[in-house]
Amino acid sequence: MCLIVVGWRVHPDYPLVVAANRDEFYARPTASLARWPDAPEVIGGLDLEAGGTWLGITATGRFAAVTNVREPGMAKGARSRGALTRSFLTAESTAEEYASKLDGAQYSGFNLLLSDGNTLVYCSNRDGNPRPLAPGIYGLSNHLLDSPWPKLVAARERFAKALPRLPDESAFFDLLADQAIVADENLPSTGVPIEWERLLSAIFVKSESYGTRASTLVWQAADGNITVHENSFVSNGQPLQSSVISTSE
Repeated sequence: MCLIVVGWRVHPDYPLVVAANRDEFYARPTASLARWPDAPEVIGGLDLEAGGTWLGITATGRFAAVTNVREPGMAKGARSRGALTRSFLTAESTAEEYASKLDGAQYSGFNLLLSDGNTLVYCSNRDGNPRPLAPGIYGLSNHLLDSPWPKLVAARERFAKALPRLPDESAFFDLLADQAIVADENLPSTGVPIEWERLLSAIFVKSESYGTRASTLVWQAADGNITVHENSFVSNGQPLQSSVISTSE
């Protein structure tokens, strides 16, 4: 996943709101949003190649999402980063307990957001010790938390404007569908060729072989009800399907 914006205890009626795009090669086998067959309390997609997930939430509000750190040329970690989210979602430990026991050396660079319903924790094997986050709006892409990449700055600003409009979801999906390419002089320098820097500078990424596979909105109401709405895509950003799961159903 390449972009996540989280509103943590900002909206009085919706303590957790997440808008996210997962970017991946279209050829990588993926199961779309569903309740997991082997853990039906978990709602999320599945990476069918490595068995983990990029984002998921349980019926009790246990939430996890991961992004990779873009660092071309680094050796691949022994374990899939999707295992980080999967194991937390099916565990019982608090977010802080889980984060404190992670062995980050087993994985390629990652950013991880974890919530047990009481605390939201950020941890990364490229950014020091795990830390709980105060109420606020946070953004992750493929660097560290709240890195000032143009698309992440824009996404956080638009997220803040969309938040008061809930339960109207339209502004969030408009944000996640933004295909604007950043001007060359404002591109981050992450070690990939300039053509890839341009492609990846958009909030919604599309090409023939790689792009945004899923746009997901998660929102939890104060009464505990959770709604997950996911739009999925295939090559060149063509729509595949739209799925909505609510814990009230």
